[in-house]
Amino acid sequence: MDNTPQTTGQKRQLSLFEALIPVILLVTILAFNVYVYGDSALSGSNQFVLLIGGAIAAIVGFFNKVPYHKMLEKVSKNIKATAGAILILLLVGALSGTWLISGIIPAMIYYGLQILHPEIFLPACVIICSLISVATGSSWTTSATVGIALVGIGDAMGMNSGMVAGAVISGAYFGDKMSPLSDTTNLAPAMAGTDLFTHIRYMALTTVPTLLITIALFIILGLSQNTTGSTDTAETLLALKESFTINGWLFLVPAIVIVLIVKKTEPLVALLLGTLLGGLFAILFQPGLVAKIGGSDTLDFISGYKGVMNAITVETKIETTNETLSGLFVSGGMQKMMGTIWLIICAMVFGGVMEGIGALKVISNALLKIAKGVFGLFASTVASCLALNITASDQYLAIVVPGKMFAEAYREKGLAPENLSRTLEDSGTVTSVLIPWNTCGAYQSGVLGVDTLSYLPYAFFNIISPVMTLIFAAFHIKIKQLVKS
Repeated sequence: MDNTPQTTGQKRQLSLFEALIPVILLVTILAFNVYVYGDSALSGSNQFVLLIGGAIAAIVGFFNKVPYHKMLEKVSKNIKATAGAILILLLVGALSGTWLISGIIPAMIYYGLQILHPEIFLPACVIICSLISVATGSSWTTSATVGIALVGIGDAMGMNSGMVAGAVISGAYFGDKMSPLSDTTNLAPAMAGTDLFTHIRYMALTTVPTLLITIALFIILGLSQNTTGSTDTAETLLALKESFTINGWLFLVPAIVIVLIVKKTEPLVALLLGTLLGGLFAILFQPGLVAKIGGSDTLDFISGYKGVMNAITVETKIETTNETLSGLFVSGGMQKMMGTIWLIICAMVFGGVMEGIGALKVISNALLKIAKGVFGLFASTVASCLALNITASDQYLAIVVPGKMFAEAYREKGLAPENLSRTLEDSGTVTSVLIPWNTCGAYQSGVLGVDTLSYLPYAFFNIISPVMTLIFAAFHIKIKQLVKS
């Protein structure tokens, strides 16, 4: 009998160099791809590059004896986790279509042009979106409702769409961090081991100053803008009145949606109801427009059905006497969101393979080893969250993985868990929207119709937040210690 030990392929832990190979190559190829395609990179080429990144990660995994089925399981799990986000995206596309043809978005623009002057418009965007996001607990819902309207108002004023989108996102993510209704605001303390309201109170120490700096920067930007909006307002308002029936009743629909979300109604339910109400209000207030979109001169059941259904599902264009408005009043419906969904799925493939081969864990552990002292621990947490937003392409993983990994390290240094939960939000939650292939970056870009790289320089709140948390750590400002029993 042969007692010679049999050698079997055993999975070994990747080295840091091996774990970084897919990341380095992915970022390099994506940078080249964006250089070649510019703003159109998200139309398909970036998606394929993410699949190439996943393939490179899989090759690294094969060389390290990681079974194919394990990688595929992680990919399947990641894609399954995005099911809710994908459905929300589809309904946001549908909602934007019915809110356009019903006159809801045009009404917001009509009244907004009369109230929001160019000089105060950008800081007003931050404040409005902050209030809505705190009330709803959702940056996604804020962008999909008032965010779209504010970008439209900014376009009508002749303002830089990247600036406006940056202001919208800055305000929306303030609420996403601070609202007790927000999923990330509940997730971060759960991972760190503290309670929700302790987390919110402690987070306000860094978040409120960041918001005030953001508003100040947008005030300066607003005062420096040379816009054409003030001279063109009368013409724009006339074009709006000629194309739509504008009245206050139209605001009933967004008010209902916001109330539903504040009442903790599931976002999918609220968005679906908002879409259906938008279609109903379109038939009631814009019958001629609905009939035209449905391919008829008069409104009947068939043309009404087709008009609303077309707005929900495919691209709808509304011509006005104002060229700027005609370019603005285009809704892609659910069809428009397919590119974003495509991007999310491809990003989840890359993130899933990276997780399956153990690369994400290796990178996170390496960051943990370089943590020297309190500041080093905070800096490693921030770097870990940023790295996961880039590699795993998901905001939740950027909170969960570092949260699990660093919790013990914070305890060992005698730091209260709210230090970790605050840092997770200051770096994981807010930076996700700055990554074009991250689910949040893809969503916001798709919904607002502004390329991620265009709004990134103006998303001041999101850029300053991780810097602020590091400043607090460096100067030991409000760093709470564990209470010894």
